[in-house]
Amino acid sequence: MAIGQATGHGRRMRAMGDKMPERGPVTGGSRGLHLTRPVVLVGMMGCGKTAVGTAMAARLGVPFRDTDDALVTAARMTIAEIFARDGEPFFRARETEVLARLLAEGPGVVSTGGGAFLRAENRALIGKLGVSVWLKADAELLWSRVRHRTTRPLLMTDDPKATLIDLLEARTPSYQAADLVAEGAPDLPIPQMVDRVIAALRDGGILT
Repeated sequence: MAIGQATGHGRRMRAMGDKMPERGPVTGGSRGLHLTRPVVLVGMMGCGKTAVGTAMAARLGVPFRDTDDALVTAARMTIAEIFARDGEPFFRARETEVLARLLAEGPGVVSTGGGAFLRAENRALIGKLGVSVWLKADAELLWSRVRHRTTRPLLMTDDPKATLIDLLEARTPSYQAADLVAEGAPDLPIPQMVDRVIAALRDGGILT
């Protein structure tokens, strides 16, 4: 298979983040499937990581963890506010810290921000402690899902669709390094997308 004083603010984020409780059991599920390690969903904004991840975790009876949610809770700021105040490099460093903590919590489903898998450090963390699944979607499907949202800092440009297409083109080589791939479609309901991810995990020996 295949956020401004940065130092003090960063310490505060880590301290707050460490107090977040673990959510739910770590194994089991109504279908008797056993998850052997964290499953990390990667891919572009709008590909369905949160929706699919939440549904899959519920089906398997394991915790759902979201790196963006953990960052927002720790910082008490939105992602857009973190980007605006502290810049993307600072955000990415905190993102890596949060990812490492969530992976260390054991088996579960982890949703990551669209840029997380671009960092080699994050790919190495995921490769060591979990398994990555790329939720693949084309530009038109992604645009249909994000075009009316105002919470995506990277799309706050004069031509957000062109920006999205450029981001997808630039990021695809990194996403292709994921261990597994599940491809979405415009008319594919969330439960069926979950089926696709679970099938890939079973084929890869991650679900037993």
